[in-house]
Amino acid sequence: MARRTITIPDVLPKLSAIVDLLTMEEREALMQHLSIQTYRKNELIYSEGEIPHYLYCLISGKVKIFKEGVGGRAQIVRVVRPVEYFGYRAAFATQDYLSSAAAFEATTIVRCPMKIVESLLQQNARLGWFFIQRLSASLGQADERTVSLTQKHIRGRLAESLLFLRDSYGLEEDGCTLSIYLSREDLANLSNMTTSNAIRTLSTFAAEHIVAIDGRKIKIMDETKLERISKIG
Repeated sequence: MARRTITIPDVLPKLSAIVDLLTMEEREALMQHLSIQTYRKNELIYSEGEIPHYLYCLISGKVKIFKEGVGGRAQIVRVVRPVEYFGYRAAFATQDYLSSAAAFEATTIVRCPMKIVESLLQQNARLGWFFIQRLSASLGQADERTVSLTQKHIRGRLAESLLFLRDSYGLEEDGCTLSIYLSREDLANLSNMTTSNAIRTLSTFAAEHIVAIDGRKIKIMDETKLERISKIG
């Protein structure tokens, strides 16, 4: 059986955080300009240095926001979960993108031209407050992550990253397997360490029965100990 094509009316309930703030006229204007895009695993959504043209909302799948560092090694600065808006900070700052976004897995995204968003913002103060709140929360999280990734030791960084993934994407039905299967390289990029250090530290956690590893699947076996390692750094 062929997969049914997703339409704007299908995803509109997931956009309620914004749609419910709009008047009927504003809602109709928004719907006329929404489009649905699908991305394959590891496919770029936008790249560092590009001009931002769209507001994105992740409907399904998982997205990483990353920045290329010294020597071509990427640093994952945050992850995006359904249903979350992203890609708009650079437009509000009238800058090119300072980072890139790519799909962790098969992903569906709704996008809206920033020109339409900016027009709605000029008319609707509640919509402006919506974005102010989210930008403020993101800034606070970024501050915390910066301190953690620069001051914690390797074990603390990896423990925090595993807990960060748990909090971002949750666990599978068994209550312990992370609902995201990262490559060791992505896990290292999220933890600000080399891939070899990530592999070695993850293996140590497994030997200590803190986690269990099955390929890219990671099970958290001792959550209390993992949280303690993250806390003491």
